[in-house]
Amino acid sequence: MNPYDILIKPYVTEKTMLQIERENKIWFIVSEKSSKPEIKKAVEEISGMKVDKINVMRDKEGKKAVVKLKSDYSAEELATKLGIF
Repeated sequence: MNPYDILIKPYVTEKTMLQIERENKIWFIVSEKSSKPEIKKAVEEISGMKVDKINVMRDKEGKKAVVKLKSDYSAEELATKLGIF
């Protein structure tokens, strides 16, 4: 599966912006059919950064993934590459 089909778009709110800065986490709205390993692979392919942990949840807006990057990498840098900052 194409990484861009798995990661639909970054999910940006005030809370998620704080998590980028403080917790090295970035949120994405992801494909309903995607699994944690697929999400991890897609983030690593697109960003060139290593993922530490992924949490997935569903709500009325769809399926979301909270991606925590390894401490060697910066969620702020990824957010800048994605045009969030």
